[in-house]
Amino acid sequence: MEQPSTEQLSAFAHAILRQQPFAVKLGTRLDAFSSGHAELSLPIVDDLRQQHGFVHGGVLSYLSDNALTFAGGSVLGDALTVEFKINYLRPARGQGRLVAVADVIGQSKSQAVVRCDVFVESVEGTRFHCAAAQGTIVKALSAARSADPADAALRTTG
Repeated sequence: MEQPSTEQLSAFAHAILRQQPFAVKLGTRLDAFSSGHAELSLPIVDDLRQQHGFVHGGVLSYLSDNALTFAGGSVLGDALTVEFKINYLRPARGQGRLVAVADVIGQSKSQAVVRCDVFVESVEGTRFHCAAAQGTIVKALSAARSADPADAALRTTG
């Protein structure tokens, strides 16, 4: 079976992002995409801030999760996050955008371990590191198969 070209992978990734209503609502962009690597960004707007004026941790978590999955999907195909951890290093504040840079650090046929760093990029282009995440990404088909017994158990107990 022939491997998809970089252009085909990129087109697939952009199509996936457009199919995510939440990503579209937040203005998420796929800025870079290649084998084992993805960069996503979104504009910092006041609606994304919490009571102290920082970008809400849930927004950082969302962007990390999506970047992890896109990087993992670049080597696995259609993929899902099965777990991830995030460390908030410093508050995300100011104007500009959030940028998540994710790279595969290990992989097998069915899963990838991916690391992601999230930065605030000011309108002047200066970046500061605000979060770090790591997660396990699996092929969507693998996740669907492993979920079937649990789904069946839920259906019989409900």
